[in-house]
Amino acid sequence: MGLLAPTVLILLGLVLYPFFYAIWLAFSDKAVGSAGRYVGFRNFAYVIAWPQFSAAVFNTVIFTFSAVALKFVLGMSVALVLNQRIRGRNFFRAFLLLPWVMPAFVVYLVWRWLYDPLSGLINYALIDLGLVASPIAFLSDRSTAMPSVVVAHVWRNFPFYAISFLAGMQTISQELYDSAQVDGASRAQQFRYITLPGLYQIIGVVLLLTTIQTANAFEPVYLLTGGGPSDATMVYTMLVYVMGMVNLRLGEAAAVSTLFLPLLVGLVLAVTVLLHRKANA
Repeated sequence: MGLLAPTVLILLGLVLYPFFYAIWLAFSDKAVGSAGRYVGFRNFAYVIAWPQFSAAVFNTVIFTFSAVALKFVLGMSVALVLNQRIRGRNFFRAFLLLPWVMPAFVVYLVWRWLYDPLSGLINYALIDLGLVASPIAFLSDRSTAMPSVVVAHVWRNFPFYAISFLAGMQTISQELYDSAQVDGASRAQQFRYITLPGLYQIIGVVLLLTTIQTANAFEPVYLLTGGGPSDATMVYTMLVYVMGMVNLRLGEAAAVSTLFLPLLVGLVLAVTVLLHRKANA
């Protein structure tokens, strides 16, 4: 026990102290350079009444669910393809990790250039193919800003899903598929009754971790849109940044984080319960 004490103290200092300090900030009138004083629930009342907060809640939910769903579908599809005996399979497996291992800063700056209405490759291709008559301002239009951010985020992070699912598929006995094929089961039936049940544990862990990570995503919004246009991509992490680092209102920024904590916990519990029911069905 004595040997574990230093490690436990370090973990408590790195996790519990910032957590409780953030909660204390949420109940104080704390600005950069001031000592701060207790103000009760005033910060919470101010934040809830602020229009940007409701926009951040809505955008965070939309961003999280759409991104997680797309990463799941794309990751599962790629894993199914790479689980087959195809030429160059090992090369494609290694190449798949490229978006995920690249620094987020580099990835999203490249996507920002791709979306550029004047010099971006996407607009150039769309116009050259005759699909659009004029360039599309992907990141400056309210109707396309959020989908554009989601696409960039999904492209960078879906390899984690694919590699995780592929690793799980490798543990499923080939004899199960051979027996199912002899019994006349189609590919879709094999996927539904063999592959999916064999991946439930991995799916649960992946969805749990990535739902938290996606809900707390900051880099794609900050580097692509900065929360705009007109708060169309203002997720809660961006709102915390604006309040705390731009407006220097630490108490209100901490209040936003504290208000989102029950939402994130509820989201995690919902995913956990859903997957638990699926696994026991």
